[in-house]
Amino acid sequence: MLSFIGRRLLLAIPTLLGVATLTFFMLNVLPGDIVETMLRAEGGNPTVELVAAERSRLGLDRPLVVQYADFLKDLATFDLGHSHWTGKPVSEEIFSRLPVTLQVAALSMIVAILIAIPLGTIAGIYPGSIVDYAIRTFAIAGMALPSFWFGMVVALAMLWYFNWLPPLGTASFFTDPLTLLQQLILPAVAVGYRYSAILIRMMRSSVIETMHEDFVRTARAKGLAAATIIRRHVIPNSLLPTITMIGLEFALLVGSLVVIEQVFSLNGIGRLFIESVSRSDFIVIQGIVLVLTVIFIVVNFLVDLAYAVIDPRIQLG
Repeated sequence: MLSFIGRRLLLAIPTLLGVATLTFFMLNVLPGDIVETMLRAEGGNPTVELVAAERSRLGLDRPLVVQYADFLKDLATFDLGHSHWTGKPVSEEIFSRLPVTLQVAALSMIVAILIAIPLGTIAGIYPGSIVDYAIRTFAIAGMALPSFWFGMVVALAMLWYFNWLPPLGTASFFTDPLTLLQQLILPAVAVGYRYSAILIRMMRSSVIETMHEDFVRTARAKGLAAATIIRRHVIPNSLLPTITMIGLEFALLVGSLVVIEQVFSLNGIGRLFIESVSRSDFIVIQGIVLVLTVIFIVVNFLVDLAYAVIDPRIQLG
C-alpha cells in the first residue's frame, strides 16, 4: 500500500508540471492585455508611457522564459502568485470560493448516486422490460436536457407552485447547514439529474454483464435467494466500473459548474473563472487550472483506493 501511494505521488509531479507548463504558454499566447483592460476599465485613455510603466510594475515586460522560470520557482513553494487585477494572492482568491463549488459538486454527486444506483440495478436485473424502457427513457432525457435549463425550470416550478426560492447569500456548513442545503439543493438536483443519467447507463450495463457470470449461476444453483445474490454478489461486482465513472465525473463536475453558478448566483470558482477571463487576468486562470488538476489527481487516487475496499481480490502495490 505504501509503495502504491509513493508511486502515485511521484507520478503526480510530472503531471502537474506538464499541466502548468502547457497552461502557462497557452495563456501567454492568447490575445488580450490585462494592463490595457485595467486602465481602460473606467473609460480611461492611458498613454503609451503609462501602459509601459504598469507592465513593468507587474513584470509583464520581462522575457517569457524568465517569467516561466519565476512561475516554476513560486510553484515549488506552493505560491500561485498575485492577481494582476486585485493584487490579492491567487490562492486566497481561489480558496475563498472553492468551498462553494465543492459543496455543489458533492451534493450533486450524492443526488446522482442516490438516483443512479437503484435505477441502474433495477434496469439491469430486468432488461427489456417496461421498467427497463422507462428507466432508459428517464436517463436519455437527463443526458439530453442542459443542466442550466433544467435548473431554471425547477426554480420557476418551485416559485410558481410553492412560492419558494433559495435564500440569497452563502451560508456556512458548520454554522447553518440547513440554510446551506436550501441554497444548494436546486443546483444540485439540476446537475445531479444530468450526471445520474450517465451513471444509470453504466450501472445497467455492469449489472447485465455480472448477471451472466459463473459465480452468479453458482449462487443460484446453491439455492441462495435472489435478493441475497443481488446484494452480495451482483451489486458489489457491478460497482467497480461505476465507481470509476463517479470519480471521473466528480472531478470533471468541479470544473464544469460555470453556467450553473451564474444561473443560481453562486459565488464559486466557476464564477471567478468567468470574471478572470473577462479581465484577462491570466494568472488567476492559471491557478484555477492547477487547483482543478490537483483535485482530479486526488479523486482518481481515492477511486483506486476504493477498489481495494469494495473488491478484496484487487491488490494495490
